[in-house]
Amino acid sequence: MRKTTARVVPVALAATLFGAAACGSGGGSGTTSDGRTVVKIALWNYKTTPEFKALIDGFEAKYPKIDVQPVDILADDYPDKVTTMLAGGDKTDVLTMKNVTDYSRYATRGQLLPLTDYVNKLSDKASYAGLDNFDIGGKYYAMPYRQDFWVLYYNKALVGNADVSHLTWDQFDTLSKQLTKGSGSSKTYGTYLHTWRSVVQAIASAQTGGDLLGGDYSWMKDQYGVALDIQKAGATLPFGTAKSQKITYDSQFTTGKAAMVPMGTWWGAALLSEKAQGKNPVDWGMAPIPQVAADGKVTTFGSPTAFAVNKKAKNAEAAEQFVEWASGPEGAAAVAKIGIVPSYHSDSVMNTFFGVAGMPNDALSKQAMQPSKVQLEMPVSDKSSDVDQILTEEHELVMTGEKSVDDGIKEMDHRVKTEVQ
Repeated sequence: MRKTTARVVPVALAATLFGAAACGSGGGSGTTSDGRTVVKIALWNYKTTPEFKALIDGFEAKYPKIDVQPVDILADDYPDKVTTMLAGGDKTDVLTMKNVTDYSRYATRGQLLPLTDYVNKLSDKASYAGLDNFDIGGKYYAMPYRQDFWVLYYNKALVGNADVSHLTWDQFDTLSKQLTKGSGSSKTYGTYLHTWRSVVQAIASAQTGGDLLGGDYSWMKDQYGVALDIQKAGATLPFGTAKSQKITYDSQFTTGKAAMVPMGTWWGAALLSEKAQGKNPVDWGMAPIPQVAADGKVTTFGSPTAFAVNKKAKNAEAAEQFVEWASGPEGAAAVAKIGIVPSYHSDSVMNTFFGVAGMPNDALSKQAMQPSKVQLEMPVSDKSSDVDQILTEEHELVMTGEKSVDDGIKEMDHRVKTEVQ
């Protein structure tokens, strides 16, 4: 199988090309010297994001006459770079849609090729988790290849015999306190709640039906109550410390500093990779994310990741072929082999996922991977980015104690209504 790393276009070169010519990194003849069709794909952090290589290698193995060439962009710069590329007429064939908000912007600007005909012909549309999130007025401009959602990771040795299978948030609060041991540098926290606003707000929205764009955020109060109670009890690293010291959830968990961590399913692949390299000694498992009510249903939140075809793609037909393959059962099997949760689900694909060396495959971990409902992390709207900024700012003030929960929610309501709506 041919390797692709030597053909990666680094971000520095890509940035130069963006400014030098309208075609940018998507220029060139469109074929290799030996006649293979070139498909360029914009993605991020190629060397540390193994799913991209797995998909490219798998596709090239089946279609040896197509040469897929990554255009590598730093993850933090990715949305801005792609926006610049498209505005400049870049011809990069395939664009990775990091989130649905960016996708909506590109699609409504007419910068992506429609894939509606392909989607409408699918006989197993229900097998593509997250596909509905790409429906814009009955038209589709991207296909999801992975579908991440939040679960509860736990350190089996630290949790011991505690039952984490059907926790409510109140029970999670209590258990976090019970699992907290020691003090100072030797302290083990019952949990780690990361600094992202979604840890509180997206969970509350999914499980209460609260509208993140609505301008009435009273439904967040109980979830903030749980997070702040855990923090006040010293059962998680203080928000201010985590923020100022840029603490990562991975470091808290893999060093045995936290017994439980709510986090997205994307983390599993990283934990497996670390363990294979001898960097992660933790025996871990997954459980369903805690719930507001113990009604037997599991509601969580997440976000799909997708591929789209640039409307100005140099080789659109081959690009569509890549998108269709990567999002379908063969692409799903390719990423499932490395512990990535694919969008396309089948018994075969999930058997592959749980068959990965080191992947927890106990009944509880399998249960965690089958939530009743996955709500989109942030609704798609032209207001999403502005609302996100406001909610993030107020979240940080509440979690650091600079504002009370009531005052923070009141300010969220006021700012969204006056600054955005």
